[in-house]
Amino acid sequence: MLKFLKILPLFLFGLMNAQEEVVHSVYFEFDKFNLKAKQLSDVVAFVKTVDSTRIESIEIFGYCDDRGKDAYNVKLSQNRANTIQQEFIKNGIKNKVIVTIEGKGRVLIDDDVVENLPEVRSKNRRVDVVLNFKPLPKIQIPGYFHNTISKNPTVGDRIYLDNLLFDRGSSVLTLKSKKELDRMAKLLLKHKNVEFEIQGHVCCTPNFQKEAIDRHTRKRKLSHNRAEAVFKYLKLKKIPEKRMTFKGYGNTVPLGKGPEYDRRVELLITKV
Repeated sequence: MLKFLKILPLFLFGLMNAQEEVVHSVYFEFDKFNLKAKQLSDVVAFVKTVDSTRIESIEIFGYCDDRGKDAYNVKLSQNRANTIQQEFIKNGIKNKVIVTIEGKGRVLIDDDVVENLPEVRSKNRRVDVVLNFKPLPKIQIPGYFHNTISKNPTVGDRIYLDNLLFDRGSSVLTLKSKKELDRMAKLLLKHKNVEFEIQGHVCCTPNFQKEAIDRHTRKRKLSHNRAEAVFKYLKLKKIPEKRMTFKGYGNTVPLGKGPEYDRRVELLITKV
């Protein structure tokens, strides 16, 4: 049976360059490089639902499992990558933005020690589509917004974190967001008396529809889920639960700086 397309929202960042990458994997049957129509339409939809103005380049890498000869597997993995490239071009995705189409051949595994060998092999029969994004510009927000906890925090201080942003329709924390929250957790542990509300926000919904649907839960609680994700992460980092509350504000508090910046969570200091 065909493995259905899965999205792996991995956010990888170079040490010297904070360029964001999203990796989307498509899985193939053994010894095949063709896909079902739904798989093809899903991978095209994945690219087209992303903000195209932020895509700097697309890379396509094909892989095979560890069976068969090297030369054959290189050719098969290249054909798998070509299948995805051809479908992109067919659906209007410009070829000039696709900078790499490469068959990587087989993925070697130690079949003596690996658990669930058939499943591991099935996951190696894949193509990874890598979207490389241009970094978001930093924005200046006037008024009582801060990007950290000040030396003398006061009630009403609103903390906007540049890197605490979410993918469209998602409440899953990215690696970049987690690093930002790690920094914030250290400050919160120093300022032991500070209590705060975690406020979740969304973008891109009509005025009559305050809240958005979380694509992971299929429920219209996206801003709530984003705030709760931050709450749970800070709790994991030893911030006492009694110091925190969380609430979703939907689309009611836009920054007016672009939709990317409204897929956010802020902290509002409520007690010092």
